[in-house]
Amino acid sequence: MSSYRRVLGVLAVTGVATLLTAAPALAHVTAQPGTAEQGGYTKVAFRVPNESSTAGTVKIEVSLPAEHPLTSVRTKAVPGWKAEVTKAPLATPVESHGTKITEAVRTVTWTADPGVKIGNNEFAEFEVSLGKLPENTDKLVMPTTQTYDDGKVVKWEQLPTNGAEPERPAPVLKLTPKAAAAGSHSHGGGSGDAAAKTETADNTARMLGGAGLVVGALGVGFGIGAIARSRKATSA
Repeated sequence: MSSYRRVLGVLAVTGVATLLTAAPALAHVTAQPGTAEQGGYTKVAFRVPNESSTAGTVKIEVSLPAEHPLTSVRTKAVPGWKAEVTKAPLATPVESHGTKITEAVRTVTWTADPGVKIGNNEFAEFEVSLGKLPENTDKLVMPTTQTYDDGKVVKWEQLPTNGAEPERPAPVLKLTPKAAAAGSHSHGGGSGDAAAKTETADNTARMLGGAGLVVGALGVGFGIGAIARSRKATSA
């Protein structure tokens, strides 16, 4: 019994420590999902938690990088919030679908309607469609400003230093290289290997499922036999 209590105590302490460690990270404004493919288009949700126990969030402003301009930025309607997109001229125009683009979106701002806010212990997500994503960088850093109804302003704009996470990290969208074209073959593993592994896994699952049914049937048979023997013994 004493060993059992010691194990419970260790688990409780570990759980509390884990929660305390994870709590600050959960309070950050983040971009979800955190990765996308270079050269493509993606949907990003800015997840905004409310950190204040006495005030509510009423405004969110996201800044997009000027060094990697995005020619297409669309917002998704959020009930109770008004979205405003602000553009700025490009130093060098770019071509997109045969059209010369001379300006790009620099900021996206969501403002709450009167009486609407992100309250205590709540969070909200603000979605945007972004593209075309650059191919000459592995990330997009998008500093975000969070404004509360008591006038407090929090800027999520810091970058990691020496591998350490800052107190107010900026939302980051990591960009990965384009995936290999469908149907391409590569030495050392490819779609054929993946299909074979999937088929093997399916066959294994079927075998285990069949074995489970057999064991279950045997168990039922043994149970019925035990009941019959018990009845005979009682009648005798």
